[in-house]
Amino acid sequence: KRAIRKRRKLEKETKQLIKQEELKRLHKAQAVQRQLEELEERQRALEKFGVKLERELRGEADLNLFHTDSGTKDENQMLHEWFELVMEKNKLMRYESELLIIAQELELEDHQSRLEQKLREKMAIDGKSEGTVCSSPPGQTVP
Repeated sequence: KRAIRKRRKLEKETKQLIKQEELKRLHKAQAVQRQLEELEERQRALEKFGVKLERELRGEADLNLFHTDSGTKDENQMLHEWFELVMEKNKLMRYESELLIIAQELELEDHQSRLEQKLREKMAIDGKSEGTVCSSPPGQTVP
């Protein structure tokens, strides 16, 4: 009876640890998703501004966006803004790549956790049929 209670206690603790890890991954995944949405919104705004700036540089549009009290911005100033815009866009693209890597990492961790849980369940079934049970905490491989 003592061994059974000990095994049940270990199983309960293991399940709690698994649940905590799942919640951590879920919160992190939600944060990454929010950041990706904000990033997409920022990229759209930069794209719109970039299109207007390019049109003005090409002389295709007469936009009030680039007119000041002292007159139209000069071409050098607009080129400088355009290059800053390109640099910002590249920075956002790198950040998006980092976020996608983090999201993929979370998916892999979740998949690993599910596989470990299946393994523990199969070993518990095998152990019961043999009269012994082998379980290990999450994140540890069973030999």
